[in-house]
Amino acid sequence: GTSYLTEEYLQIKYPLKSGPDTLYIDPSFLPDAELVRAVRALKAESALFLDSVPIAYRSSKPRTASELSELNKEQFQGETIRIVHTWDIFSRNGEALQQDFDLITAGRKSAPIPASNRVIRPENIFLEEGAKVELSILNATEGPIYLGKDSEVMEGNMIRGAFALCEHGVVKMGAKIYGPTTIGPYGKVCGEINNSVIFGYSSKGHDGYLGNSVLGEWCNIGADSNNSNLKNNYAKVRLWNYATERFDQTGLQFCGLMMGDHSKTAINTMFNTGTVIGVNCNIYTPGFPRNFVPSFSWGGAAGFSTYQTQKAFEAAKVMMERRGRTFDEKEAAILEHVFEITKKWRKYS
Repeated sequence: GTSYLTEEYLQIKYPLKSGPDTLYIDPSFLPDAELVRAVRALKAESALFLDSVPIAYRSSKPRTASELSELNKEQFQGETIRIVHTWDIFSRNGEALQQDFDLITAGRKSAPIPASNRVIRPENIFLEEGAKVELSILNATEGPIYLGKDSEVMEGNMIRGAFALCEHGVVKMGAKIYGPTTIGPYGKVCGEINNSVIFGYSSKGHDGYLGNSVLGEWCNIGADSNNSNLKNNYAKVRLWNYATERFDQTGLQFCGLMMGDHSKTAINTMFNTGTVIGVNCNIYTPGFPRNFVPSFSWGGAAGFSTYQTQKAFEAAKVMMERRGRTFDEKEAAILEHVFEITKKWRKYS
């Protein structure tokens, strides 16, 4: 079976189940066929590296980075996608989406594409069982289009691949979507979206622009909210980095909004280029909020206050119940920990 070796505060939800011969894999490396073969071929007490970076190891116990030197060392000779920074999630999404599409659809036949649609490159389009799409334009010239099980693309949408809509996801009427874009399970989107990744159970359900951005789970973007993804002087974008605790250069000219789980915006909210929003934030107008908003913040350009956990958890419970999920003690404990470790960045009451 599969288990997780993660931060201590996350282990209550994602426990580790190790044995005498366990394979540990760094999840920042996205698997393709070549990498999977190399990892599976690892012998006991051996580690696979990409140059000096460990990809995976097989051992009788979890090991620290320094302890990996005790194992037999093998080098991976292929190329792979690695997520190092938050912005890699959208900037590398085209490659990852194509790999996933090839893997998921290999040897399978798509459900029929209804005749009411205008389709370009139908061989690059795959509909799972129960997927619905009518009276829309699907252009898979630049990348594949994948509609997951029981997902729905309502009438009047324009979608240019690469695009993936995961199971039970919904594209509401009149959306304009440019790839590579991925909408997670039970996600709901509309308006204009360009090269973005929206994780499961999050909504951008109305008009407004979202570009070169990443939204976590259980987020909600209010109607007519927009983000900038390009500076007026066309300069490369700097973005808040939690590891270095400063704004670091991304090397990207296009970089939009990074939003943590359970965060939400009011209608007509605006975000500057390269904005990072933490977990459980509630952002409202008028004006642009700062480029880094710490977790559990409530407010906007005029100022912020602390979004206390009791109120935040009440909102999370209601939102999750609407999707048939439970906000339990494990979820609360994880978010309590996030609240504590982010206090140093909240300078308000």
